[in-house]
Amino acid sequence: MAVAKSFRELNVYKLARDSALRVFELTKQFPKEERFSLTDQIRRSSRAVGAIVAEAWARRSYKAAFVNKLNEAMGESLETQAWLDASFDCKYSTEEQCQKLNASYDHIGAMLRRMIDRSADFCHLPADNDFRTSPHDGGVQ
Repeated sequence: MAVAKSFRELNVYKLARDSALRVFELTKQFPKEERFSLTDQIRRSSRAVGAIVAEAWARRSYKAAFVNKLNEAMGESLETQAWLDASFDCKYSTEEQCQKLNASYDHIGAMLRRMIDRSADFCHLPADNDFRTSPHDGGVQ
């Protein structure tokens, strides 16, 4: 397995970004009266998935923080699926559109679950990082 040097190299981030763009394109056709409710909600939750994965990446020094952020990303992914259901119920999207996006978010959820299960692999600091920080002085010792 290749070691990612940036969150942008993570397949889950790439898929989340692509899926959020597809949600954005879908919501362009939603009625104007949904602009400040369904449209904003689904766009926000879909974009949050990738953003929270990026934040998780920054917190790899602390396994619990990393896992917590990945769980938050999973929550946003599931929220997006709930909003997709609402868009279908309101007949703003087709069954095919929802199925494709739901499949993407199912895949994202599975990828996040694997990352959580293998969090130690992501949180391992390279051996050449021979420094320690103290929560008391806020600096490097």
